[in-house]
Amino acid sequence: MKRYDCMKILASKLENELIILSLGGSVDEWYNAAPHMRKASLFQQQLGCVTPEAFGLSLGLPHRKIVALDTDGGLFFNLGILATLANEQPKNLFVVVWDNECYQSIGGPPTHTAAGIVDLSAIARGAGIEHAYTVTDLAVFDKLCDEGLRAEKLFIIVAKVDKTVSPGLKRKHSDGIEDKYVFVRYVEELEGVTIMGPSEHN
Repeated sequence: MKRYDCMKILASKLENELIILSLGGSVDEWYNAAPHMRKASLFQQQLGCVTPEAFGLSLGLPHRKIVALDTDGGLFFNLGILATLANEQPKNLFVVVWDNECYQSIGGPPTHTAAGIVDLSAIARGAGIEHAYTVTDLAVFDKLCDEGLRAEKLFIIVAKVDKTVSPGLKRKHSDGIEDKYVFVRYVEELEGVTIMGPSEHN
């Protein structure tokens, strides 16, 4: 499967969810696949932080569906989050892991899934997450996205995607600082709350 094709399928199903996603080639692809979700998407810059931050957001906003768009490389940086999720079972968290079997953002060295032995969804199930699936087919991905977004339970899809990045896409030109403020102000408006108040001057 191509990651961008999966993203377009997922994006077509989203309306008022909040998204946390990883760095690398997936950034520009999501920016183009989901233009209506740009303000609702926090574009992260650290491996290992995507699913944990989405988990925190799911606790803070238990009435809203939170979507983590993680990567195999990112998840390997913090496999312990799977045990935390299994213990806490956040009902509003939907995790998609783009497993392209490499660390694409640093030139493509292989991750542990590249040898065909390590199975991230099996690790998740072993930790105690019942609904964790590996997907290699777009039709199945489509079906499981519907199920995961409707489910009032923790749900994980490991999408096996190839290493290519779709060419000719519009580049996201904002940096991480700007992305943070755009996302926070959007959440404030969406939820009717103040997260970051005005600066205080001495």
